[in-house]
Amino acid sequence: MTPFPTVSAGPTTFDAVETWVFDLDNTLYPAQHDLWGQIDARMKGYISNLLGLPPEEAFRIQKDYYRRYGTSLRGLMIEHGVEPDAFLAHVHDVDLTSLDASPRLAAAIEALPGQKLVYTNGSERHARNVLEKLGMDAHFAAVHDIVAAEFHPKPTEEAYLRFLRAHGVDPARAAMFEDLARNLEVPHRLGMVTVLVVPPGETVEARENWEFEGREDAYVDHVTEDLAGFLETVARALPPPAAADPE
Repeated sequence: MTPFPTVSAGPTTFDAVETWVFDLDNTLYPAQHDLWGQIDARMKGYISNLLGLPPEEAFRIQKDYYRRYGTSLRGLMIEHGVEPDAFLAHVHDVDLTSLDASPRLAAAIEALPGQKLVYTNGSERHARNVLEKLGMDAHFAAVHDIVAAEFHPKPTEEAYLRFLRAHGVDPARAAMFEDLARNLEVPHRLGMVTVLVVPPGETVEARENWEFEGREDAYVDHVTEDLAGFLETVARALPPPAAADPE
């Protein structure tokens, strides 16, 4: 099994950042908690029941839509007219008991200057539940979910432009943290600093091969296996806030 290399941070590139944007699943918590595995299984069951297919065929369609449309839901909406609210409620009804609070990461996020946002292709309800369990819900100004995106998912440019407009984000003064490299291509092109978050010792065998595409491309500015440590390094290197002018 071949591990992917970790690239050290270059904190000076974050000097202009005033908005910090984080993906949720497999980014703010480690992939080994396997919440995504639960979501994945519930999607497969939903599609199997919806289309009357054996689980194996439902899984093939699920992954095909995920790759082609950005989310399995988007594919189901386009190809089968699926009602999104029922789908989201079903697939995000997962067990969070394995998820522990992450005080070190919460403190590292809190220490960053400026606003912090969660941008997820999932639902806001799922994001809020996860953030509360992680002890981070107070540190984010907003959650931008697939409903707020009007079901236009990352990695499409339209999805990112909707996100930037909705929250008044200047991409030249923002950073994006993601676990999928392909979701960083558009943010980089728009001017955001991009950070790929990977689990320690992750291997090619851990996911489908296409999910690793782009990891070595120029639109990935940084790669880290330790998000809390990375953010601590960034925060220490940032210039101190400018003193207010005396009246």
